[in-house]
Amino acid sequence: MYIDFHTHGKLAKKLPFSEEYTHWLFSEARQAGLDALCLTEHFNTLGFDRLYRFIAKHSEREGDTLIFDGLRIFPGMETDIAEGGHILSIGPMEAILELNRRLEPHKEKGHFLPFQELRDLFDQYPVIVGGAHPFREGGHIPELPEEQLARFDFFDLNGKDVAEHRMRTERLTYHLGESLHKPVVGGSDTHQAVQYGCIRTRFEKTCTTVPELYEEMQSGNYEIAISDQAAVQVKTANLLKRALKEIHALGGDYVALLMGKESEISGNALNFKERKRRNAS
Repeated sequence: MYIDFHTHGKLAKKLPFSEEYTHWLFSEARQAGLDALCLTEHFNTLGFDRLYRFIAKHSEREGDTLIFDGLRIFPGMETDIAEGGHILSIGPMEAILELNRRLEPHKEKGHFLPFQELRDLFDQYPVIVGGAHPFREGGHIPELPEEQLARFDFFDLNGKDVAEHRMRTERLTYHLGESLHKPVVGGSDTHQAVQYGCIRTRFEKTCTTVPELYEEMQSGNYEIAISDQAAVQVKTANLLKRALKEIHALGGDYVALLMGKESEISGNALNFKERKRRNAS
């Protein structure tokens, strides 16, 4: 089972949720050689509930996972902490949705929970908790007190960071995991399809529940595969993400562009020109 431990179902957290875009992402994940992924969507993204309702409606349940067009999805979430840094949680969809609702008062900067309080909350649910890209600039996960670091279940060897600073990222992340006796697994951190496959984690066993997955992680029954093209994939993904966000900001339909819907693209272009003409008059 090839799995990606850190993925997103939207292009950006401030953009509206798009069923077509999410469906396209998951189709591309399969094409990139993934059998499964952990959907660790930002906890404060627009349409968090809608994203999971859409997936649930079009999936079959197997254990803790949702099977969407042959892709096995482990529900999850990525949460900001007050100290600076992002925390991954993976568990049954019901637990993730309830946690997201309980975090509603803490979704804006200045109101993020400190890690200790967040972990106390997570401890009330059947989820595993990981440190996302622990050595990325702006994050302070490694600086947490040792007793709090010991509460992590795993750490994320992040594809974006590996692509930009591979030796440093591998050295620091593996050392952190080894010093705390915690597994390190690979996550691409992709918001769109080009980045899928830059890093994957291969398990001999196909897992259907989070406890089963974590047992395999703790036993070390996996290996991380990094693509030779990871740097190119991440660079291309960043350029594409910026371009698609700019299209949206200008009033265009970035989803129609990706899908090759020429009639919709032409119509949106005409509408944009008309709005521009009216604003100028």
